Amino acid sequence: MATPGGSHLPDGGKARRAYLQLRDEITRGTHAPGAILPGETRLAQKCGVSRVTIRRALDALAADGLIEKRLGAGSLVRDPGAQAVPLSGDLASLMPQLVEIGQRTEARLLSFGYGHPPQPVATALGLDAGARVQTAERVRLIGGTPFSHLTTHVPEAIAANYSEADLATTPLFRLLERSGVQIDGAHQSVTAALATPEVARALNVAVGSALLSLTRVVRDAAGGGVEYLSALYRPDLYRLDMDLCRVGSDGDRHWQPVIGAPPSAEAAE
Repeated sequence: MATPGGSHLPDGGKARRAYLQLRDEITRGTHAPGAILPGETRLAQKCGVSRVTIRRALDALAADGLIEKRLGAGSLVRDPGAQAVPLSGDLASLMPQLVEIGQRTEARLLSFGYGHPPQPVATALGLDAGARVQTAERVRLIGGTPFSHLTTHVPEAIAANYSEADLATTPLFRLLERSGVQIDGAHQSVTAALATPEVARALNVAVGSALLSLTRVVRDAAGGGVEYLSALYRPDLYRLDMDLCRVGSDGDRHWQPVIGAPPSAEAAE
């Protein structure tokens, strides 16, 4: 069954492999919008599968809205401009972008409550044993399409300054500053993850879909942890960018991030 804005993995390992290969080619622009994909026979040969298998892969791509199957005329690659515009985040200037992205996108609060955090969260935030945090789960949407699933942990003393209603309508970044927190910096790591059933439902993707996973620990001017963020992004709607410059001389030439470079687009919280 088709889910708007989602990802539809077909049944069968070979069909999934063909689907992922073609989806990657379409999203990378190998097959431009408006182009007609090669016929089923050629695609089957290219992907090393049968025509029945390639047909299942094409059906899944059509359900994703990436192609339009036309009887007797092949499969037309759809214009992504008619779908949600992907967001990109500049790693070198990520924090200033958070406020603006909160204004561009819609947030839906899934859960809100207080309790003891998982040990990795407590350690990262530098919390004492028995300390409590406010934990919230949210989904952010752009153009009505969900692109990120966010889980945040904020120390109770800070979170007491805002309510569940505040978090449902205002970006957390703003709430922290409104609470008097002087944010100084953050450390984050990026890896990959697979969509669990719960996250898959929230992001309208198939269970097991590949997601971009980002973990960020935000600290105040005194070095204390004020937020622990675990974020999962749909890679078809979000990417992370970084500008680099070549520095050094002779044999010591190397790449270095351009700190403070103007972002090409806003980043997501």
